[in-house]
Amino acid sequence: MIPTPPIPIQPPAPPWSSWERWLQSPPGQYVLNWEQTCFDRIVDNVFGFHALQVGLPQINALRENRMPLHVLLLHANDNIELRANPSWHFINGESAELPFASESIDLIVIPHVLEFAADPHQILREVDRVLRPEGRLVISGFNPASLWGARQYISRLIGTPYLPRDGQFIGLMRIKDWLQLLNFSLDRGHFGCYKLPLQGQGIARMDFLEPMGNRWWPIFGAVFIVSAIKRHQGIRLIGQVQTSLIPSIAPLSPAAEQGNLNKDPLQ
Repeated sequence: MIPTPPIPIQPPAPPWSSWERWLQSPPGQYVLNWEQTCFDRIVDNVFGFHALQVGLPQINALRENRMPLHVLLLHANDNIELRANPSWHFINGESAELPFASESIDLIVIPHVLEFAADPHQILREVDRVLRPEGRLVISGFNPASLWGARQYISRLIGTPYLPRDGQFIGLMRIKDWLQLLNFSLDRGHFGCYKLPLQGQGIARMDFLEPMGNRWWPIFGAVFIVSAIKRHQGIRLIGQVQTSLIPSIAPLSPAAEQGNLNKDPLQ
């Protein structure tokens, strides 16, 4: 009897493959367009020499920044034509082990990186290591306390998730706690994408919900972007401080002012 050859086992699809497919859908394009607009506004007046974007090459979060060097860290499973943006410098690496010297980067943007990471704490530690004191960190992610988050939770139970199945979406308050433990201070936050979680082109016919959501239920946007500054540790001021010379920090969105509910401190 001739033995039957074993059936080759197919490796599981990498998490970024389903994420990339979702980004090509109408809801994905809607999220990318909103985030691109927010990133353009946040990074416009951030100064320095070296800026880094980790992952999500489908958008250029550093497009409006004027630093001389823009670096895009590509993961092994990122598939994109590199000629799309010749102003970028491309580096292959892992977000949990950033291939940069300590305190060498002035601006770091991590769009939807933490929620697809096996160890988001380690990524934040690496960001803290390579970011210069007073450097800026910008994070984007899906808001679990939204209609999109509720649909994702329910659809997981029936096996057809609305958002990528591999994402473990992290609330803004938890990220705020992690950043505070690393001595970052938040200076602004934004919520957006208030349209109903629909598939197909139906999502394009609900533009009227954007101004309504931004006014009446701002903390329930499907996506958030938060900006934080790495502060010096162990600095003591001597003498009288001229308070009139200290610039004011832009106020946070209403979501960042909520009580610290459901805290999950960084281990």
